[in-house]
Parts: sequence; structure tokens; C-alpha cells
Amino acid sequence: MTITGIDHVQLAIPPGGEGRARAFYGALLGLPEVAKPVALATRGGCWFQTGAQQLHCGVEPVVAASRRHPAFTVDDLDGLGATLGAAGYPVTLDSDIPGIRRFHTIDPFGNRLEFVQRLSIMRGPRPREVIS
Repeated sequence: MTITGIDHVQLAIPPGGEGRARAFYGALLGLPEVAKPVALATRGGCWFQTGAQQLHCGVEPVVAASRRHPAFTVDDLDGLGATLGAAGYPVTLDSDIPGIRRFHTIDPFGNRLEFVQRLSIMRGPRPREVIS
């Protein structure tokens, strides 16, 4: 058995939060919305496409913020940071990983998000030490 990738990540939004999710993930971040399967549409929420993966905003009680988060790769970290800052979202820069520029923000529901831009010396997947 081999895991070959990540299909989607789900974040919590409160009941009735779809409009704010569409404004943040669709309009502000530019992710195209994809239709939910008919069998799941009655549950509420909304889904967005990012590359080959999807971001699912599912309706459930939102818990207090934690360190859990998805990380999105971007091609213009500074531009996105400026866009989010101008819209009133916090942008917390982090330079702890060599070869990677990144920042964290919080979506309208308190979900933590990370945005990553790899420097030209680090293209492709991030090397990892395998622990056995």
C-alpha cells in the first residue's frame, strides 16, 4: 500500500457560514468553487479547488483555534500577504525553515492557515527525514 497524495482538507465553518467562506476562499483567495455531490449538498458547506486538491468547508461547531492547519503553496507570498492584510486579516511571517518563505493567518471562522513560497533553490517536494 502506498499513499499517493492528499485529495482534500476539511475546515469547519459554522451553520450559515457559506457566504463568508465564499467571500474569503473564493473572492479574496481566488479559489474556484466546485459543486458538492447531490447526496452531500443538504449538509451545507462549500468546496473549493486548489490544484489537484480540494478544500472542503464543512458545517459543524467551530472549536477554539489550535495549531492544526492546512498549508497552501503560492507563487507570490508578498502579494497575498498584502491582500490579506488590506482585508483586515493578520499576517504572521515565519522564517524558521531554510529555503521557505511562509506566513500564517486566520480565516473568518478562526481556522489557522499557512501559505508557503519555496525559494528557487527548493523546487518540488520538501525533503523529509524518514523515521522508522
